[in-house]
Amino acid sequence: MAKRLYVGNLSFQITEADLSELFAQVGAVDSVKIITDRDTGRSKGFAFVEMSDDGAAEQAILKFNGTDFNGRNLTVNEARPMEKRDFGSRGSSGSRGGGRDRY
Repeated sequence: MAKRLYVGNLSFQITEADLSELFAQVGAVDSVKIITDRDTGRSKGFAFVEMSDDGAAEQAILKFNGTDFNGRNLTVNEARPMEKRDFGSRGSSGSRGGGRDRY
């Protein structure tokens, strides 16, 4: 079963091909996705790498976590599921009248 890895602290010049080549040193890479800003298209400095098997993923964590890649020390660990965000409640009680009755 494939294992998804989080790769952080990336140089903004790194490409998906660069990461694929790096992680292929320890095993087969299924996919690489550098996360980019929706508005500018610029890298946010992190990516997700999916490895074909768990053993290769563990090797990648051991080998690349904390190592220098293009002038930056990588953070590599198992990706966690994305947390659900609640955009509806921003700490207000739902009242927009400043707390006073309008009548």
